[in-house]
Amino acid sequence: MKIVVIGGTGLIGTKVVTQLRQRGHQVIAASPATGINTVTGEGLAEAVNDTDVVIDLANSPSFEDKAVMEFFETAGRNLLATEINADVKHHIALSIVGVDVMQNIGYMRAKQVQEDLIKKSGVPYTIIRSTQFFEFLAGIANQAADGNEVHLSDVQFQPIAADDVASFVAKFALAAPVNGKVEIAGPERFKMYEIVARYLQHSNDPRKVVPNDKPAYYGGEIAHTALVPAGQAELGAINFEQWWSKQLQ
Repeated sequence: MKIVVIGGTGLIGTKVVTQLRQRGHQVIAASPATGINTVTGEGLAEAVNDTDVVIDLANSPSFEDKAVMEFFETAGRNLLATEINADVKHHIALSIVGVDVMQNIGYMRAKQVQEDLIKKSGVPYTIIRSTQFFEFLAGIANQAADGNEVHLSDVQFQPIAADDVASFVAKFALAAPVNGKVEIAGPERFKMYEIVARYLQHSNDPRKVVPNDKPAYYGGEIAHTALVPAGQAELGAINFEQWWSKQLQ
């Protein structure tokens, strides 16, 4: 099977490409670095020609509200139009758990637009909504830091390892399209401030986590359960301690 992985050189993309190649599939790791650009269209038609499955893992280079919206709108339209011309049988996109209930955050609005474009395109699809990755814990701490303190709330948090995300993406890419969304999450649920404090402790980071009553995430106020699955989700196998042990290898 021929599979094109958009964002194939990124954190999740490299892992997905490796897993699918190990299973004997012909996989193109598509990114601007490999001459395939969903925003400009460079190399896109050639890459997608005679392709069975397209996996979209690309992310915006800027998280500024206008820039991120332009990225997902432009890239989404270009990619889906190219897939229609090539008669692609299955489009997979990685999205975010709770994206529809966090529309006060610019990035989430852009991801919702991406999802809507997919649903309306006519291309058979699977949208995989994931919780946040363990790999994001350092960034979450840094964006909430004030000197030697990290101010975070008790919003529910169920992070997943990037290795588990990649395994789920590969699994759904090789299955029939669901023409809907599926949700994936880590095996453990925490309060956000608890898991970040644990991460900083493991990292020998001296900053102190201070719990607060402001349920915010990257500048927007959110519901306490916005970042965790509301219903049934497939759970990864790697818990925090197992993930951390691997970081030390």
